[in-house]
Amino acid sequence: MKVQNPIIKGFYPDPSICEAEGKYYLACSSFQYMPGVPIFESEDLISWKQVANCLTRTSQIELHRIPSSGGVFAPTLRYHEGAFYMVTTNDTYGKNFYISTRDIYGEWSEPIFVDQGGIDPSLLFDNGKVYFTSNGNGPDGKPCIFQCEIDIATGKKLTDSIPVWSGSGGRYLESPHLYHIGDWYYLTAAEGGTEYGHMITYARSKNPFGPFEGYADNPVLTNKNLGGNLNPIQGIGHGDLIQDHKGNYYFVCLGFRQSGTWQAYHHLGREVFLAPVFWQKDGWFTAGDHGTVTEWMEMELSGKQDPHRYDVSFKTTGKDDLRWSYLRDYHKENYEFTKKGLRLRGTEITLNEADTPTFIGIRQSEFDTHLTVKVSGDAKEAGITFYMDEDQHYDLALVNECGSRYVILRLKVGDAESVKRSELLPAGCEQVELQIHSDADKYYFSYLIDDKEEKLGNARTKYLSSEVAGGFTGVLMAMYAVDKEGKWAEFSELMWQQ
Repeated sequence: MKVQNPIIKGFYPDPSICEAEGKYYLACSSFQYMPGVPIFESEDLISWKQVANCLTRTSQIELHRIPSSGGVFAPTLRYHEGAFYMVTTNDTYGKNFYISTRDIYGEWSEPIFVDQGGIDPSLLFDNGKVYFTSNGNGPDGKPCIFQCEIDIATGKKLTDSIPVWSGSGGRYLESPHLYHIGDWYYLTAAEGGTEYGHMITYARSKNPFGPFEGYADNPVLTNKNLGGNLNPIQGIGHGDLIQDHKGNYYFVCLGFRQSGTWQAYHHLGREVFLAPVFWQKDGWFTAGDHGTVTEWMEMELSGKQDPHRYDVSFKTTGKDDLRWSYLRDYHKENYEFTKKGLRLRGTEITLNEADTPTFIGIRQSEFDTHLTVKVSGDAKEAGITFYMDEDQHYDLALVNECGSRYVILRLKVGDAESVKRSELLPAGCEQVELQIHSDADKYYFSYLIDDKEEKLGNARTKYLSSEVAGGFTGVLMAMYAVDKEGKWAEFSELMWQQ
């Protein structure tokens, strides 16, 4: 059947996948957001639903005032003898750790740390042994993949960390995964950086500690030589292999959908893509459409792919919706879901700080979106932000000041910040309906009073892109409140079609 990419849209990067009891489970990185490491479930590899988050407690992960795009880097998800294991890095503090659970829908354990550096750690359970693999710098100072054997009960190293492969020559060697398939151990990696030069490479050996022989035609999967209108999908890399129930293999990998042709950019973040793998008689494999990933790909899968719509409303998206994200070690007492919608208590912390503002959001998953929400309350400022990080965000908000109410449109791009429009509301106006539309190129901002629309202006999406902001995240739509005295804001009738 023809499968449409990406299979999971929006800021869900660094996918890792495993199979358990007839279903597939996929984990993604989460950086400065909580809960951390979302988990998705599928029965067919093409239709996915979020069913859990791994990191739900501050005892599991330290995110206090970490920089944006710090915190939780790429996870690896594995299943062994009835238990799930998720291993990842808190890059801000340079610590690799893993947690586990026997209930994928429930709580995960406290972390167990492993004394091996680098990022993007991975686990292989193999014939009673557990191999721990991550990237690092070799004895010559150049990047390489390190590996050791560990005691899975304690995280203690049972062998020294040994450099096993230095990649195919691309920069930023990362994302190692070790597999035992047939007579061979296969070691996949990402090279080229998680931007336009990204790629998947691999090597193989008869021994888990090598020596590893690189595939002669590396990279096995990349879109680095494609672009413009021919293929808007870029950044393909960071892959993890999965075997389906029919014995076929696939890569899940990250990529992004760019806007623009000659000066391209992307603001939805790095997303999850799927590509078929083809085994050769000599034990090597190829992948994708002649080594590339396209929007529509023929795969030996069956099922009904969902329409990729992720609509949000208070009627369907309550407090238990797993898609809600908060910034860092947020304060739960500042959030109250009600029958009408949501109450937020403001603090002195603003969106411009690498801290914990009152902020609750969901990832933007489509270019074309339409959002409306009604805002009221006493908080000095409350509204909607389309947020890349503390230095890049667009805010449409209700402001209470000196006994008057205003609607403002604020744009922040790096060191430049301005209130593009400020409109005084009529006396006695207690509530305002905020509206935001978007397409691939622009956000359009307006508000409604008594069903009369007032347009405030627009702003280009490119200034919320990774090419401008840097970092590894994507845009979230969030509701927020700011008030030094701790006053509350009310949000109702949220509808976000995306």
